[in-house]
Amino acid sequence: MVIVFALLALTVLVTANWYLWRRLFRDTTHGPGRARRGGAALIAGGWALAIGALIAERAGAPFWLQRVLAWPGFLWLALSIYLLLGVVVGEAVRPLLRRFLEKRARAAAPAGTAVAHPRPDPVPVGAPTGSGKPEPGRPASEKPASEDPEAERTASERTASERTASGKPGLGAPSPSRRLFVSRVAAGAAAAAAAGTVGYGTYGVLRGPRVKRVTVPLAKLPRAAHGYRIAVVSDIHLGPVLGRGFAQKVVDTINATQPDLIAVVGDLVDGSVKDLGPAAAPLSQLRARHGSYFVTGNHEYFSGAESWVEEVRRLGLTPLENARTELAWFDLAGVNDIAGESEGQGPDFTRALGGRDTARACVLLAHQPVQIHDAMRHGVDLQLSGHTHGGQLWPGNLVAAAANPTLAGLERHGDTQLYVSRGAGAWGPPTRVGAPSDITVVELASRHV
Repeated sequence: MVIVFALLALTVLVTANWYLWRRLFRDTTHGPGRARRGGAALIAGGWALAIGALIAERAGAPFWLQRVLAWPGFLWLALSIYLLLGVVVGEAVRPLLRRFLEKRARAAAPAGTAVAHPRPDPVPVGAPTGSGKPEPGRPASEKPASEDPEAERTASERTASERTASGKPGLGAPSPSRRLFVSRVAAGAAAAAAAGTVGYGTYGVLRGPRVKRVTVPLAKLPRAAHGYRIAVVSDIHLGPVLGRGFAQKVVDTINATQPDLIAVVGDLVDGSVKDLGPAAAPLSQLRARHGSYFVTGNHEYFSGAESWVEEVRRLGLTPLENARTELAWFDLAGVNDIAGESEGQGPDFTRALGGRDTARACVLLAHQPVQIHDAMRHGVDLQLSGHTHGGQLWPGNLVAAAANPTLAGLERHGDTQLYVSRGAGAWGPPTRVGAPSDITVVELASRHV
């Protein structure tokens, strides 16, 4: 089954990239040459870098190699998505543009002059006749031009160009055929739109997350805790692309909100403590009245979860590994990520929530939104999560929404509320489209005010 899925995925990938090459390079050139070969090399090389970057990160390759591969490889992943979307949209635009050019040509033609349209060259001597038999002087094995679409297209373009150059209707100088012109316009527009989209989406990530504020009423919260602020940050994804400078931006943004408590809800890193310890160092500057807390995400288990738990503790954060702490006005609990099950360190809700006073409000830190079902069974009032990135790259939000009970924002599930942050960073391409990064200040509200 795995082999069949892999072959299917490979077939889709190859077909999509052949289509991309055809529209961007083959259809925009007169014939085989350096442009077509260069286009094939660009697409193949981009995917080689992207796959190499993914393998290097997961295999723990030397960090310098990860950094060399990550920027071009991951950016190509994002660019290829929007190039493909651009040429698909171009399929609807191309016939409209052709009709517009035809109308314009008819309107510009002098009265009584027929507008020249590309058509095949006159049938040469020796070409097949209506009887299907070759005329004298033409070998029977030679393929008629009318049966070769590529030759016919080239002949049509040559004929149209010759008519234009001869002074008949046209611009009075040699120019590409209308079909070639339309292909170039569509390809250029797709490339410009893709580059602009990826460029702006990358700038949005590197600029750093913006602060979002949400008020969450809790029935069990005492009046004295009204207005209590929790700064929620998830999915920072420090790695070969986002490093120490990005971590400093996140820390400065959080501290500027002056929260009562800070919750780091997983996917802090993509790499080992050895490689990323210096990048995570600014976390020691986090400041909140009641401290900073951390729970693991699935990427911690790809990066050495035990080592990172000890590192964040050294930096001054309190890891909640299937544990809880009783704050003055509510219980704060945290569970490990589901990915920890493969290492015998999965979530344990009974250990984190069992035996507590259910008359007190409870806030749970859990990386993945799907953990809401266990939270509901254990009487949690509010779960704070991340993981989804809000889809990160549109239309990835459609896939993420199908896989999670809440894609982003605040929703109620039974008696439990779930807030999902889009995250501060990005995984893979350092790019976000339609899913801006955020750090959320959750302000708790008492209904007894």
